[in-house]
Amino acid sequence: MALFPAFAGVSEAPDSGSSRKELDWLSNPSFCVGSIPSLRQQSEAATDLVSEGSPLTRSPLKSEPSDESDTNKKVKQASRKKKKEKKKKRKHQHHKKAKRKYGQSSSSGSEPDTDSEKDKSLRSVGGNKKESEKLNQGNNAAADIGQRFVWLEDIQALTGETFRTDKKPDPANWEYKSLYRGDIARYKRKGDSCLGINPKKQCISWEGASAEKKHSRKQVERYFTKKSVGLMNIDGVAVSSKNEPPSSEPISFIPVKDSGDVAPPVTTWLNPLGIYDQSTTQWLQGQGPPEQEAKQPELLPDSESAVLKAKVEEFNRRVRENPRDTQLWMEFVAFQDEVMKSPGLYAIEEGEQEKRKKSLKLILEKKLAILDRAIESNQSSVDLKLAKLKLCTEFWEPSTLVKEWQKLIFLHPNNAALWQKYLLFCQSQFSTFSISKIHSLYGKCLSTLSAVKDGSILSHPALPGMEEAMFALFLQQCHFLRQAGHSEKAISLFQAMVDFTFFKPDSVKDLSTKVQVEFFEPFWDSGEPRAGEKGARGWRAWMHQQERGGWVVVNPDEDDDEPEEDEQEIRDKTLPRWQIWLAVERSRDRRHWRPWRPDKTKKQTEEDCEDPERQACVLFDDIGQSLIKLSSQALQFQLIEAFLQFLGIPSGFIPPPSCLHLAMDENSIFDNGLYDEKPLTFFNPPFSGVSCVGRMDRLGCPRWTRGHDREGEEFIRNIFHLVMPLFAGKEKSQLCFSWLQYEIAKVVWCLHTKNKKKLKSQGKNCKKLAKNLLKEPENCNNFCLWKQYAHLEWLLGNIEDARKVFDTALSLAGSKELKDPELCELSLLYAELEVELSPDSRGATTARPVHILTRLTESSPYGPYTGQVLAVHILKARKAYEHALQDSLSESCVSNPAPTHSSNRLISLVKCFMLFQYLTIGIDAAVQIYKQVFAKLNNSVSPEGSVREDSANSQSLTSVLEAITLMHTSLLRFHMKVSIYPLAPLRDTLSEALKLYPGNQVLWKSYVQIQNKSHSANKTRRFFDTIIRSAKSLEPWLFAIEAEKMRKRLVETVQRVDGREVHATIPETGLVHRIKALFENAMRSDSGSQCPLLWRMYLNFLVSLGNKERSKGVFYKALQNCPWAKVLYMDAVEYFPEEMQEVLDLMTEKELRVRLPLEELDLLLED
Repeated sequence: MALFPAFAGVSEAPDSGSSRKELDWLSNPSFCVGSIPSLRQQSEAATDLVSEGSPLTRSPLKSEPSDESDTNKKVKQASRKKKKEKKKKRKHQHHKKAKRKYGQSSSSGSEPDTDSEKDKSLRSVGGNKKESEKLNQGNNAAADIGQRFVWLEDIQALTGETFRTDKKPDPANWEYKSLYRGDIARYKRKGDSCLGINPKKQCISWEGASAEKKHSRKQVERYFTKKSVGLMNIDGVAVSSKNEPPSSEPISFIPVKDSGDVAPPVTTWLNPLGIYDQSTTQWLQGQGPPEQEAKQPELLPDSESAVLKAKVEEFNRRVRENPRDTQLWMEFVAFQDEVMKSPGLYAIEEGEQEKRKKSLKLILEKKLAILDRAIESNQSSVDLKLAKLKLCTEFWEPSTLVKEWQKLIFLHPNNAALWQKYLLFCQSQFSTFSISKIHSLYGKCLSTLSAVKDGSILSHPALPGMEEAMFALFLQQCHFLRQAGHSEKAISLFQAMVDFTFFKPDSVKDLSTKVQVEFFEPFWDSGEPRAGEKGARGWRAWMHQQERGGWVVVNPDEDDDEPEEDEQEIRDKTLPRWQIWLAVERSRDRRHWRPWRPDKTKKQTEEDCEDPERQACVLFDDIGQSLIKLSSQALQFQLIEAFLQFLGIPSGFIPPPSCLHLAMDENSIFDNGLYDEKPLTFFNPPFSGVSCVGRMDRLGCPRWTRGHDREGEEFIRNIFHLVMPLFAGKEKSQLCFSWLQYEIAKVVWCLHTKNKKKLKSQGKNCKKLAKNLLKEPENCNNFCLWKQYAHLEWLLGNIEDARKVFDTALSLAGSKELKDPELCELSLLYAELEVELSPDSRGATTARPVHILTRLTESSPYGPYTGQVLAVHILKARKAYEHALQDSLSESCVSNPAPTHSSNRLISLVKCFMLFQYLTIGIDAAVQIYKQVFAKLNNSVSPEGSVREDSANSQSLTSVLEAITLMHTSLLRFHMKVSIYPLAPLRDTLSEALKLYPGNQVLWKSYVQIQNKSHSANKTRRFFDTIIRSAKSLEPWLFAIEAEKMRKRLVETVQRVDGREVHATIPETGLVHRIKALFENAMRSDSGSQCPLLWRMYLNFLVSLGNKERSKGVFYKALQNCPWAKVLYMDAVEYFPEEMQEVLDLMTEKELRVRLPLEELDLLLED
């Protein structure tokens, strides 16, 4: 083609060869004139295609080499101008597309674009265009000239098979999972089917987004969401039936009405039955509610919030009207917990009620603000100030708390309950705790209360019950010293109190306590024998001797020349070091619990003491401030009982509830002893989980009364000889009974260990003591001692001798019939022993107990068993029991308060009658007697559901109910042992009894044992949860934990193979987590957090699981709450031997008693 198409003919004229070469630049051999019309059509078609907005094709086609004719330059320039216009138009159209919202095409097969993807697609339009310009090259001839563009319009022959090969790699195809979305054609799918398929047999699963529009569904809320839980706390609307007489005509519905509505319903043609409310009637009429009612839901969108706001307003109104009502303020504080449990009442913004997380700090601050307002109106209220101090434990530093406590004690020095809480607070502060500091604090407390009681502090009067509270604090101090290992100081306190109370000179009795203590100091420092020591005569005798100016010469006894058996402390030096230390430490605790004093008869001096701390710990400064005056005869006797129980003698004394949980440190409360073998006559002296002095045994060691060493036994005998002449009558009889019971307990331990040699000597000593006590004139008719003596012979296997003792004692009674409770108890034990002797065979075996219980009702003297009892005598005895029971019930219920003799008579009479009915008729008759007595006494204790706890009569009747319930459960257990009987009556009886007496350990033992046989634990757990919520005592927590542990042991016995390791044949039952949760919840209570027994059980349980790190954490947490308990430190040495040095350093730092330092242990091991 010529460069100037108009002159193409001219250029193509034939000329010479030279001129032809000169004019070659005017020709374009690649253009053909015949292709102009086709190119024009293609350009028009391309223009129409662009104008319709069809997407651009990314890859221009590359044609195959073809012979093209030359064309004119104008055509070429025109085509290029058109291409530039097309490029501008395309860019403008893509820019418009980018401005549109692409969300309208959400039903397309691809996903919606994001903003960044839109920008990328816009940029890619120009990039793709440039790429197409670079990659669209011409034929080989044009390629030789240079890089030229070949456009779609420039191709002469455009066919359907025209294609182009792009050899430039795209690394994005390797980096991403699919092609770039801009390179994929977009389309809209109409429906989910496809043409050409059978819809009944074939279907297509389209990947990607569904063509259907997604509808937002509101998720249904489950019961555990916040809103649903809040709805459970809403009080339901009370409804009640109409109090109308029943009509004879049948009615179609049961009408109900709201408790607040009193007006009768209005019947109309829309409401013919009168059952529609006003809003429903308006709806039926096509009317809306009034404007005021329509606006009400907007003000109170949540009905629960409205109820809570109403309660808050009610509390505010009541405390505003009665600001002096401290109980109302405390209820308002407790109400804040209920408010915070519900969905947000105090939301900051609207709509934020469910989203805002309520913190513990918010509720504490609200409570603190309420208490501050309450204290402003009640400056003298101790309860409000105590609640504030307890609350501020979370906010204040320990030093600030101590100062606030001291201010409170300074303002109320006469409040013994406040002192007790202050002492517990100081005992539980591990950072500032030390034995000497707390011991002096106890002295300051008791001396201050004594001054208030004497009237020395004129600003504060003595409150009622102060003497009993001071005695409880004194016992708490003694147990504190015992648990800390300072048993010498505790024994010295008891010795000083015995002299200070019972042997006080007459010349100082009328003086104040402080002056009496000053007079007592010379006696204490004089070296005179004290209570329990040989030759002790008391403070009074020493004072008279000093007034006369003489000296008493003590002659040595010949019996003391017997050599003491030296116990070798270290028997096996090959044992680990920690085991040797524990064995020696416990051995010295058992032997060295008495304060050491030089024996002048043996010419001993202070240098002869092996342990210097034993003599340095009994200075008068350590005990002087703790001495108190006990004017009550009952408290004086309780002092002796507490001292005997402290020494391990079963005197029946239980520490006061205020300090019982502090003194509990061993798990004897779970030991059944002989209860399973002999449910009627089991011998198990109650110790209530309180260890005796000198015992630091490991947890799980069975509690048996083994006695002390020779010096300890002599100390106990001296105590009895010293105090028995101080009492007379029933109190002296009780002391003799305790002494004999202590000796029998040692016989039972010998029987349990099957130590025949020791059993023979112990039995001989015990019978000698019983005979000596019965020889005394005042004890000849003491049926308690006769009963113990006969029981001793029976335990030793001397059945005939025991029967002779019983017959002799009953013959001494004469014709007292059923009036003497001690005689009834003697006959009851005799009959129970005979029943348990051979329970399998009936008939002849039951004849003896029936004879005993029958002769008890006769007026004639008792005669030995001769044969079968006549039926006439049995009928007469039954009538006598019935009449005596009616008289005793009437006397106990009418008299207020009921005398102790009357209560004891009722207890023994009911026991004898129940056993008599069981032997003569059956177990149902005995159960009937129990139900009759229980119903009668229970109505007297709580008439019409109102418990009269203040009345002394109700307390005595409650003890009667508890005693007969124990007899009833024992009888049921025995009957189940000897015959087939359902478990439900015993379970129901125990459940009802434990709701009334949640602190009775014997009942809890029975309940846990029978429930352990059940395969379903749900009922037991529900019962424990019910008792725990209502009771304040610690026993339900302890026995709930024990029940779960027994169930865990039962599961493990099934999993064990030949007693070896546990095989997981049964899936995890959740017992471990439940036991941990029970421990943690028990620790949150005030009594549980400061109970050493509970911490020991928790630590032992975690160690048994093998979780040593968690166990260490619990140990240090236990020290934060009970830093005075030496048994916790000894358990830590046993469980974590590698921490032995650290534990002993802690004991030394906190001034706990360490009897074997590690330096001495190393010396002993070297020898």
